[in-house]
Amino acid sequence: MRLRIRHETTYRYSMPVKFGEWRLLLRPIDSHSIRVLDAQLSLTPPGRTRWTMDAYSNSVCRFTPSGSSNILRIVSTLLIERYPNSLRDAEWTAALSPVGALAPPVIYSPADATALAPFIRPVYAEHPAHSAWLNAHRGHAGDSSLDLLLRLNQAIHREFSYGVREEYGTLTPAETIQRGAGTCRDFAWLMIESLRRWGFAARFVTGYLYSSAGVRGSHSTHAWCEAFLPDLGWIEFDPTNGLSESPDLIRVAATRTPEEASPVSGVALGNGTSWLEASVSVELDNAQV
Repeated sequence: MRLRIRHETTYRYSMPVKFGEWRLLLRPIDSHSIRVLDAQLSLTPPGRTRWTMDAYSNSVCRFTPSGSSNILRIVSTLLIERYPNSLRDAEWTAALSPVGALAPPVIYSPADATALAPFIRPVYAEHPAHSAWLNAHRGHAGDSSLDLLLRLNQAIHREFSYGVREEYGTLTPAETIQRGAGTCRDFAWLMIESLRRWGFAARFVTGYLYSSAGVRGSHSTHAWCEAFLPDLGWIEFDPTNGLSESPDLIRVAATRTPEEASPVSGVALGNGTSWLEASVSVELDNAQV
């Protein structure tokens, strides 16, 4: 599946401002599931750019706009090929089977446990509301680890109301449970911190969603969860839509916390007020390269 993605972010200021460095997390890395055929950035005002890899091996553009301006516009256009998960149905069936499968909590090899340690350690201290919700969703005897992950993914999808929230930041797991509602980033974070409580390695993923009508989170950046299972590796779960290993999920970056996954972040120096506008389009592209 070949997809064309356009992500435009515009900051408007009531008076000209100067800029510090901005961090742009907009370009996927090539992998067995995504091939980047073309990637372009249009930056207004222009400035100095430098590409780096962060500690999580995400592709990051460091951008310092030149001079002063009352507008900052960042337009990312991507042409990618998305390859469905390479797992065969038989392998999924084997992973789901309780025969020889690992019952939770999952057991990692010493080497994996060392590499995965930052993603196993929860960020928040235990909260009674979160603990009670987790206890109600523990697995049954004979479940495999994948059974539990799929059940939790579906539980969040069914039990919580979805809504767009413009304010910056992510709700804590306890806040999401107490509200009974949240955004895609809140649901992803609830699943991640829940899995960490059970000993799973889990990380926060930001990217885009190719979708038809009725799917939550389209026409914007999207967030979901990845969990690590022995032999299967990092597996994608989107609790907002109840998806798992879906070709419609287009991964850009993965981090330990939501705060590290902001697509566009930086510093503007000046007085006055500012406005933010953002738009995302993801469309099929059938043209030949």
